[in-house]
Amino acid sequence: MTTTTSPTTTDRPAPTGSLNLARTTATATRVLRQLCHDPRTIALMLLVPCVMLFLLRYVFDGSPRTFDNIGASLLGIFPLITMFLVTSIATLRERTSGTLERLLAMPLGKGDLIAGYALAFGTLAIIQSALATGLALWFLGLDVTGSPWLLLLVALLDALLGTALGLFVSAFAASEFQAVQFMPAVIFPQLLLCGLFTPRDNMHPALEAISNVLPMSYAVDGMNEVLKHTDTTTAFVRDALIVAGCALLVLGLGAATLRRRTA
Repeated sequence: MTTTTSPTTTDRPAPTGSLNLARTTATATRVLRQLCHDPRTIALMLLVPCVMLFLLRYVFDGSPRTFDNIGASLLGIFPLITMFLVTSIATLRERTSGTLERLLAMPLGKGDLIAGYALAFGTLAIIQSALATGLALWFLGLDVTGSPWLLLLVALLDALLGTALGLFVSAFAASEFQAVQFMPAVIFPQLLLCGLFTPRDNMHPALEAISNVLPMSYAVDGMNEVLKHTDTTTAFVRDALIVAGCALLVLGLGAATLRRRTA
C-alpha cells in the first residue's frame, strides 16, 4: 500500500539569492499594467508636480527671482514627495490584497520583487521628471546657469529616492492610512532641514548635524549647484552620488524588511 503526502511549503521552488532579470522585468511589467488601469494614480504621479510648479511660479509672479531661487530645489522635492506617497500606498495595497503573498510563494525572491517595483516606478519617475523639468525651464522660465540635463538628472534621482523610501516604509504600515502618516515622520523633517528655507549652516549646530545625514539636503544642494554653476562641479558629483547611494541603500533595506502580508 502506498501512502501520499500532502504538499508543504518545502515543495515549492526556492527563489535564488541573486537577482533574475526575467523575474524582475515580469514584475515591473505587471505593476505598470496595473497602474495603467488607475488613471488617478497616473495623474497624481505625472501631473501634480507640474501643477505645483505652475502654481508656485505665479504665486511669485511679481518676484521672478524668488521662483528662480527656490524653483530648482522644489523641482526635485515635488517628485520625491509624490513618488513616496504613491509607492508606499501601492506596495501596501499589494500586501493587504494578498497579491504579495501569492507572488512570494512562487520562485520569486524579495530582491526580484523590490527591483521590479523600483523599475516600474522608476520608469514613471523618468516621465515625471522630464515633464516637470521641461515645464519649469521652457514654459515657466526657470533661469538656471548649468545644463538642463543635470537638472533633470537630479530630479530623476530625487524621484527614485522617493520610490525607495516609499517601498521601505510600506513594510511598517498596516493600512493605507498609516502609510500616509509616515509622510510627516519621513518627509516633513527633511523638508524643513534640507536648506530650502534657510542655509543649513545658519541652523542650530544640532539641526545642521542632522541635516548633514538627510538625503534631501544633498538633493537641494545638487539643484543649487546647477542653478549657480555652468560646469559640472565636484560638489554636484558628490551630491548626486549621495542621493543615488541613499536610494540604493534604502532599496536594499526594503528588500530585507519585506513581509508577505500585513499583520
